Amino acid sequence: MTQNFVDTTVEPDNGVAFLTLNRPEQRNPLSSEAMREVTAALRKLGGDDTTRVVVIRAEGPVFSAGHDLKEMIGRTLEDEQAIFDTCVEMMQTVQDIPQPVIASVQGAAVAAGCQLAASCDLVVASSDAVFGTPGVKIGLFCSTPMVALSRAIGRKRALQMLLTGDTIDAATAADWGLVNIVVPAAKLADETNALARKITKASPLTVKIGKQAFYQQIELPQNQAYEAMADTMAANAVTCDAQEGMQAFVEKRAPQWRGK
Repeated sequence: MTQNFVDTTVEPDNGVAFLTLNRPEQRNPLSSEAMREVTAALRKLGGDDTTRVVVIRAEGPVFSAGHDLKEMIGRTLEDEQAIFDTCVEMMQTVQDIPQPVIASVQGAAVAAGCQLAASCDLVVASSDAVFGTPGVKIGLFCSTPMVALSRAIGRKRALQMLLTGDTIDAATAADWGLVNIVVPAAKLADETNALARKITKASPLTVKIGKQAFYQQIELPQNQAYEAMADTMAANAVTCDAQEGMQAFVEKRAPQWRGK
């Protein structure tokens, strides 16, 4: 598929892949076509064993202003449902692929743009970034962004953003748990890449097991989570990479990952 809204590049030396939203003049809207392209690119990278980490970033001063409202005016219920089904599919794919996904956010990440950042496994934001769910101001409550946002920052803070439509700055987003790292704008790319490369030093198999396990256990009651994760950790422990890693630690040497 020809990608018109998203550019994909991969650093072959370390397996860091970059998905870049490339419509800065339109504030990188998440149109249906853009979301389908992101989903297709994520699935392709997810099936590539040489890709270790995926970074979602954007050109221009804005990360994403959310849905393309022009394609949502004068449509049928079926048309609107198709748009939001496409959105849900993209957000779930972010978490379904085995590689960690990092959002690198500058400027505004609002509405579905905020949802995309919240859906990523990690978020690095420039100090000028702002996050918001302003749909209430135009009569369209940010119900799908609410799913990711409430899981990232909790009920009261999510409802504050959702009911007022106000944005929060990067420092507040970090304090609330929406953002991992805040850096000066000039250092956003470097700090994002440094985080991605740090992750690539780990066993890709172990990272895959860990990401899947995290999302499996996070919504379970504690006793069920412990039961499931005990099974997961036992299965992890007998993999070649876990055995190699433990042996390397005992022998005080660098591990040699085999991906098994």
